[in-house]
Amino acid sequence: MAQKTLAEHTQMTPDAMSRALRGQRGFAAVELADIARALDEDVYYLITGELDPARLNFAARHRFDHETKTRSVDGLEEDRDVLIKIQTAFNLAGELSATSKLPADPAKFREILGPGFVERFADKLEVLGVDVVVLSELTTAYSFTVTGRKVIAVNGSGNWFNENWSIAHELAHHALGHEDVRPCSDKVDVFEAKANNFAAQLLLPEESMRAFDWQSTLCNDLADFLWESGVSTGTVKARLNKLGIVPSHEISAALELKTQGVLRKYWSKSRHVQGPDKITDRMARASARCFPTWLRSAHLQRIESGKLNKSYLAWMLGTDEAELEVPDPAPMTPIEGDELLSLLR
Repeated sequence: MAQKTLAEHTQMTPDAMSRALRGQRGFAAVELADIARALDEDVYYLITGELDPARLNFAARHRFDHETKTRSVDGLEEDRDVLIKIQTAFNLAGELSATSKLPADPAKFREILGPGFVERFADKLEVLGVDVVVLSELTTAYSFTVTGRKVIAVNGSGNWFNENWSIAHELAHHALGHEDVRPCSDKVDVFEAKANNFAAQLLLPEESMRAFDWQSTLCNDLADFLWESGVSTGTVKARLNKLGIVPSHEISAALELKTQGVLRKYWSKSRHVQGPDKITDRMARASARCFPTWLRSAHLQRIESGKLNKSYLAWMLGTDEAELEVPDPAPMTPIEGDELLSLLR
């Protein structure tokens, strides 16, 4: 933005703006606020040159328009209040344990998470100090840090394959040290490409992709692969293209279908008459409201000690505050006599 244009946005004269930038006069508080608004920057950053430690800086999953080659986060403004509420819930839990340094190598991450980790992705990450929040109120996925604690927030749509990819993508931003990844951010294209590559290697490592016989395999084998990998048909198709692997005509046709369409039609375990419908069960688990167990427990303990009300715990549980029964705080013992005198001295 040109200096003259910035002056117009702040109702300063060009001369006043020029003198302020040269250090010949200071900026008034209202002028700094106007400049921050015009530049979409934080006042704290303009004054100190550093990010405000209390500000929520996040990476957001983008929608990429292949025709215009542009990125957007359409639900960002409506999601912002939810993200701040998540941040507040963490801050109200008391002192947080900072997340240890995460490996930047997806192969190393796979090794730490162990076989079949996608079935309990969030639980596995919580053990590593990365907390996953699932809320239907969100429109997309985000990653951010609250006083040293790494958090991933995703929208609970019930599509576990999309959820797994979103978690892996946001995990990449944490592992690779990306912050404040938004459409207007510097290097957003570079960061998004790196996060996509990390997620692909984590969920669909090249070794596993090349070990699968894409030319002679049957569609029921593809369905097994999709179920165990926890990814979508679109993700597999993109990964095959990236690795230069050409599948058979039958598999190519199946990959054009929706993920659940392939599973319902070809996955043998989906046709068992007895027992629960595994696909529907996985959908239900992927759509369930989810906060870290330790966070809910911390709120409960602080409610019991009289340090918190139960509004945020009720919100995390998705229930009405008035209907949430929690133990009442222990009555405080009055301080009297010599003890009172000692405190007053």
